[in-house]
Amino acid sequence: MVNKQQGHIKKWQDDKGFGFIETQNGDSIFFHINEFKARRRPEVGEPVVFTFGQDNQGRMQAKNVQELSFVQQKMAQKNQKIRQRNHKRSMQADFEAGQKKRVFLGVGFYGVLILLAATNKLSWLVVAWYAALGIITYGVYAKDKAAAQSGDWRTPESTLHLLSALGGWVGAMVAQTYLGHKSQKPEFRVTYYLTVVINMAGLLFILTGGGLAFLQGLLESLV
Repeated sequence: MVNKQQGHIKKWQDDKGFGFIETQNGDSIFFHINEFKARRRPEVGEPVVFTFGQDNQGRMQAKNVQELSFVQQKMAQKNQKIRQRNHKRSMQADFEAGQKKRVFLGVGFYGVLILLAATNKLSWLVVAWYAALGIITYGVYAKDKAAAQSGDWRTPESTLHLLSALGGWVGAMVAQTYLGHKSQKPEFRVTYYLTVVINMAGLLFILTGGGLAFLQGLLESLV
């Protein structure tokens, strides 16, 4: 409390509207009722906060006398707001850092798929499948967010998870990051990560040759 002094009301003459505050140094200083900022009358013994000032004749007196508990409460509220503001800034910084990591992960994943296809270890149809599912999944997330805001028919969460499991998890990740959709529900996030694991397991199965011929035949039949 800069420039603030603490003390307690030592004497109060209610009929005359003035009293004296005993400072922490043991000095007594005059104050008038007009300088008491609480919406009540002062009470003897109560702790107060004040500043030193002078009256019209240059005599020392207490100014802006406030209840200590009131000032402490205001300071606590101010500190709480500062902590909340700093927390929000920290969360925003973490969110922005997370955005970069997620984008890097998505680009890196597609980069690995392209590299595998370029070295004939993976069909280009698989790369196209992942790219198409990523775009479709992002679009479905965007549509569901718009529906949530307008109160229209929502896309079932099971559909969103199915798209992720089939290969659209990168699109889902980008949508959760930049659209802020389905990014706060813990249960949804856990299931989403599970769909990523399932998809990675399926991709690994394809890379080991176990399902490559079947998948290529399926994709070619669809094309």
